[in-house]
Amino acid sequence: MMSRRLADALPDAAFVGAALIDAWVNIDPADPLRMAFALTAACVLVLRRRLPLLTFGLTLPAVLLSDAIFAALAALYTLASLTRRRTVLALCAMALTLSDMTSASPSLHLGLWNTSALIALGYTAATAAAPVFLGQLVQARRDLSLRLAEISQARDHERRLTEQAVLAKERAQLAREMHDVVSHQVSLIAVRAGALQVGTRDAEAKEAAATIRRLSVQTLDELRHMVNVLRDSQGRPTELTPQPSLTDLRRLVDASGIDADLKTDLPDGLSPALQRAVYRTVQEALTNVRKHAPGATATVHACREGDTVRVTVSNTAPARPPFPLPSAHYGLIGLRQRAALLGGTVTCGPTADGGYELRLELPTEQAP
Repeated sequence: MMSRRLADALPDAAFVGAALIDAWVNIDPADPLRMAFALTAACVLVLRRRLPLLTFGLTLPAVLLSDAIFAALAALYTLASLTRRRTVLALCAMALTLSDMTSASPSLHLGLWNTSALIALGYTAATAAAPVFLGQLVQARRDLSLRLAEISQARDHERRLTEQAVLAKERAQLAREMHDVVSHQVSLIAVRAGALQVGTRDAEAKEAAATIRRLSVQTLDELRHMVNVLRDSQGRPTELTPQPSLTDLRRLVDASGIDADLKTDLPDGLSPALQRAVYRTVQEALTNVRKHAPGATATVHACREGDTVRVTVSNTAPARPPFPLPSAHYGLIGLRQRAALLGGTVTCGPTADGGYELRLELPTEQAP
């Protein structure tokens, strides 16, 4: 704000200074009337932006009575750079020309058609027209800059729309791929698990088949909902399925297929975002135990200490070599990003007994 005021004050000071010099050069200090009008014309230039037409009118008496015309030229330039009424500009230029001609030759009307008078008239009219053209040029440049800024904004908006269209197309393509490939394969897993559950007589195999079928059906339902979200091309917010909370931790641990022990004393009044973060962290940790440490036992400990929620998921060393399963290694990255959004941290690493431990810390007062 201060820099803008300073940028406006410097040209005003320069115009006023130049007008004062013009008055000092062209007016005899012994003539107080002309000097007073010239000083008035120089001082009113500070109003040229707020009252350009009035400022120009107040500078004309100095032109009419003396040769100090710089203040009038500066006022006319400012008026031309701010107004779009060309008729007013033409009249002002004509008034400046006549005032300057009257000052130069009070008896001009006696010999208006002689050669010297016509030359003086043309020179004076050109002098009056110069600030008008310069002011109009500045105005056109300013309008062009604004127009270019609008075009740039329009192009940015168009680029964003194009990016959104491309994203919507990619979402639709991804939805088709998920529906045609992933959903089909998960459905086959559920069907084969159901057939195994019905056909086997081994109790352990029957229970494992039932777990596989239940998890497959649950995964298929969530996958179908994700496909519906991806297919929503109208940009409307899609209602998500009920999000997990702390009350779902026991069911998550029991259904994990791992010998896991849950110890928690977290209160129910935590924010939904924090509860989801705790649930997703335990879910990812147990998934990693099942994938990378088969046969290991796990312990899930969640507690609140002051204004911090701490969750620790640890497991023992694997009892057998893990199966070679595909992994993109995005699970822990996603957990760290989720925790960072809530102002917390996720750390993990191997333990001294050959197991692994994952720790989550979240501040309760920063959780949205």
